[in-house]
Amino acid sequence: MTGHDIESSLAARILDALLRENYAGLGRFIEQGALRLPHRSVRLLRARPAFLSKLVVDPSQRLRLSDVFTAVHAVADPCDDTAAFERECLDALATTKLHLDARPAVHRRLARLPDELRTGPGTFYETLAAYNDHPVHPTGRSRAGLSMADLSRYAPEFAPSFPLRWAAVRNPELAGPPPGWWPSRSDVGLPPGGGALFPVHPLAVRQVREHPGATLAPDPYLQVTPTLSMRTVAAAPLDHLKMPLPTATLGLRNRRTITPGTLPDGALVERLLRDVLRREPALPVLLADEQTYGHAQDPLLGYLVRRFPPETARAHVVPIAALLAEAPDTGYVVERWDVEALFDAYLSALFSWNVALFRYGIALEAHQQNVALVLDESLEHAPPRLLVKDNDGALINTSRLRERLTPSPGADPRDLIDRRMTTSDDEALARVFVTITLHLCAAAPAFGLAERGLLPWRTGLTLIRERLDGALGPGDAFLRSRTLDADALPGKAMVTAGTLVDKARTGAADINKHYGPPGPNYLLDATCP
Repeated sequence: MTGHDIESSLAARILDALLRENYAGLGRFIEQGALRLPHRSVRLLRARPAFLSKLVVDPSQRLRLSDVFTAVHAVADPCDDTAAFERECLDALATTKLHLDARPAVHRRLARLPDELRTGPGTFYETLAAYNDHPVHPTGRSRAGLSMADLSRYAPEFAPSFPLRWAAVRNPELAGPPPGWWPSRSDVGLPPGGGALFPVHPLAVRQVREHPGATLAPDPYLQVTPTLSMRTVAAAPLDHLKMPLPTATLGLRNRRTITPGTLPDGALVERLLRDVLRREPALPVLLADEQTYGHAQDPLLGYLVRRFPPETARAHVVPIAALLAEAPDTGYVVERWDVEALFDAYLSALFSWNVALFRYGIALEAHQQNVALVLDESLEHAPPRLLVKDNDGALINTSRLRERLTPSPGADPRDLIDRRMTTSDDEALARVFVTITLHLCAAAPAFGLAERGLLPWRTGLTLIRERLDGALGPGDAFLRSRTLDADALPGKAMVTAGTLVDKARTGAADINKHYGPPGPNYLLDATCP
């Protein structure tokens, strides 16, 4: 693919997103199958399938990012951050080109890995997934403020390994004992004394060095490799370590630092999910342990130790974001298994889990990066299970929960620090279920399988409808009315809220739960029996 082809494809995806979100009323310029802008007319096509929107930009046009910028300036409010948006688009273009150059060598290196190094919660599949675009956000490859050299040294798509830095932090708040591989002060070149050791990502060293409450240790300790999220690294065979990064992804306002309250909140939700699993032991779900963390009331001084269950040690742990990634030796990752059978089993697990949670008044912000399939080929006929992690974006209807469950001590959502995680509105729960579970985790993979010729859209859509229908019981009429029987489905306005328009003007309490115009209900597609 040439540089012009890459830019044209990216420009079309960005314009698709802006139209889908109806940014600044952009849709008013649609006339007779075209977007008629002041400087040019852009042909639109009927989306087939109509996933998220009815119209898309004709990809055969040679659009440039400058065409997108001109369109944005034609409708933008003077307060909109168009400069940040343009930087984000240009960063995404540069990163995509960097990926195109780097991937052959990375794949050759990964192809030499023996199969035993591809199992467990390591980074093999995470690296492959990093080369895929986000299914909804068009500039998902952009990481604000990081150079191309920073990416090549620390980003997952380059499969690097690097040593961590450490800092002694005074008066931190700690939960859980650190793991056995945690360093001592002498390991990092510090004399005996006070202060707990916090891991520091090399990209955050400058900010931590200047922090009055922390003393940066002189010596690095512990070689790590980055996961798909980049700020989380594999630190031991069954342990990951999450640290703040001074960057933003999926929008300038989506900072990759760690707000201190998210750590105890995520731990609380995990305990609540374990309560549900004790009540529903047949659900095919494994949870990562996220009870060990530390923070110093500063977004750049915190950490989370993520411990994976022993069942993952010898299994292929495949993030949903990696299923459609190109494999280094054979086709796509998903082709290691029977594609239709695996997708079918995955949907059964996905919907049984998330519909069950909805009955308890819980909707998880568990997207393709935070949900993985655990596929243990050493156990004959073992069905796939879901691995779920990173629960600090859940939404909980506390009154609905109390009707079904008395939370165990330490799992009461009334104790959440971030009150945006609670609601009394089932409509809000349904929006999270649709935009995350249905759009990102079910329909986006089905759409991707069809694009790659691995499974016809009709087949994938039929499986989605049948497995969702099978998970919904007679008491789930509300969720059925918002999914299978809905006239339209909600969609997120990620570009608008994440970069272009601040929260004071969008009115979004949480930019990750800001919604744009509803889109077509592809579940009603009449071409699919």
